[in-house]
Amino acid sequence: MLRIFLVLLLFLPCGAMAAEIQWLGHAAFRITSDRGRVILVDPFLTGNPRTPVQFKNLSRLGPVDLILITHGHADHVGDAFNLAGISGAPVALNADLGTTFQTIGKLHAEQMIRFNKSGPITPLDGITVTMVHAEHSSGFVTENLETEEKTQHVGGEPVGYVIELENGTRIYHAGDTGLFGDMRLIGEFYQPDVALLPIGGHFVMDPGHAAWAARELLRIPVVVPMHFGTTPVLTGTPAEFRAALGTAPIQVWEMAPGETRKLPAPRER
Repeated sequence: MLRIFLVLLLFLPCGAMAAEIQWLGHAAFRITSDRGRVILVDPFLTGNPRTPVQFKNLSRLGPVDLILITHGHADHVGDAFNLAGISGAPVALNADLGTTFQTIGKLHAEQMIRFNKSGPITPLDGITVTMVHAEHSSGFVTENLETEEKTQHVGGEPVGYVIELENGTRIYHAGDTGLFGDMRLIGEFYQPDVALLPIGGHFVMDPGHAAWAARELLRIPVVVPMHFGTTPVLTGTPAEFRAALGTAPIQVWEMAPGETRKLPAPRER
């Protein structure tokens, strides 16, 4: 019996673990797949007032396998350049924003994956990333430290991402977005298991718009509210989001900055 048990062990998948998501404040997330791959989305950390201090030391973040950027604003590009240098991880992003970063010397072409909407890529074995629409603006600003003169560069279009992990779990990071009708398409076609939705208002959806998106368009089982409370104008709260959802059967994961939760198993599709 012992010999049979040992033989069976050889055929079990090795290295599998529970996939996790960690909110680092604002729209920054660290996703760890069931095979231990680490994906950072919109890594605005050192300048983020909501990021816990221990995560502002970029060299202590641990291994990073992929960095995703949703658009060119500073509170989303964040520390992507430094993290790419420290980790060697590729940076996947809208093609035009990637061209801007290469042109102004922020990133080398060989460390970027420039792509666009609806064409899924497999930047890591077993992990698929699809770029989807977001209703926002973009643009990347640089500053001359001597003259304090600022220059705005082409940022391409803002985007969101549907990230499918090795076990099939799908996470929809909406990026900065307003409400738009094709969220129904994202819900029906990609059928994500978890949606990371901005609720702060002013620049992005407020709780009422985000609740409509979750309930009527995405029809999502789990929502993690994000992009709220970072600055005074981002006044929306998870409590308001819950209230706007009404009796919809949606789990709201109100995460504290730095908190980690296990991702759900993929639903039947």
